[in-house]
Amino acid sequence: MKLDYTKYADGLIPAIVQDYDTQKVLMLGFMNEEAVKQTEQTGKVTFYSRSKKRLWTKGEESGHFLELKSMAEDCDKDTLLIKAHPAGPVCHTGADTCWSERNHSDNFLVYLEEIIRLRKQASPDDSYVARLFSKGINKIAQKVGEEAVELVIEAKDNNEGLFLDEAADLLFHYLLLLNAKGHNLQSVIGVLQKRHSR
Repeated sequence: MKLDYTKYADGLIPAIVQDYDTQKVLMLGFMNEEAVKQTEQTGKVTFYSRSKKRLWTKGEESGHFLELKSMAEDCDKDTLLIKAHPAGPVCHTGADTCWSERNHSDNFLVYLEEIIRLRKQASPDDSYVARLFSKGINKIAQKVGEEAVELVIEAKDNNEGLFLDEAADLLFHYLLLLNAKGHNLQSVIGVLQKRHSR
C-alpha cells in the first residue's frame, strides 16, 4: 500500500473499522504511518490518538483488541478500510459499536451461527445445543441423518407447515454439524463458489 499521509495537515488518515464476519462498521480512528506499520506487524489494530498524542492499540486497557484480518486503501489512497475480529465491545461506553448498534449480522443464518457458538459453551443442563455437543460428533451426525429422513418423508406429503418445520430442523442441525467440524456456512459457500467459477 502507498498511502498519502500528506493530504491532511496533521499527517493522519481516517481508518474505518468493520467487523470481518458481520460487516458492521465498528468505529472510526486515525492512523499515521507508524500506526499502520505497527498494525501490520502485531496483527492488532493500532491508531494514533490525537488526545493522548501517541500510538494507541485498541484494547490496550480493556483487553478488547481488534484482530486484523485485512486492510485496504480507498481510491484516493487517503483512507483505510480495516476488517477485524473484535475481542469484545468496541466503544468506550461498552456498546458493540461506536454507533450503539448490536454487532451481529443482518443475515439471520450468520446470526444463528453466532448463537450456536455461544450456546455451545453453556451448561448442557441449560442448553439443547450444549447437550448435543457434549454427546460428541457421532450424535450430532446421527441427528442430521434423522432430520434428513424426516424431511424426505414430509416432502412426499402435502402438509407445507410440517415440511418447512422439518426443513428448518435439518438446516439447524446441519449448522451444528458444520460447527462441530470446525467450519461454517461460509466454508461451504466457498466450495460452491469455486465450483460455479469452473
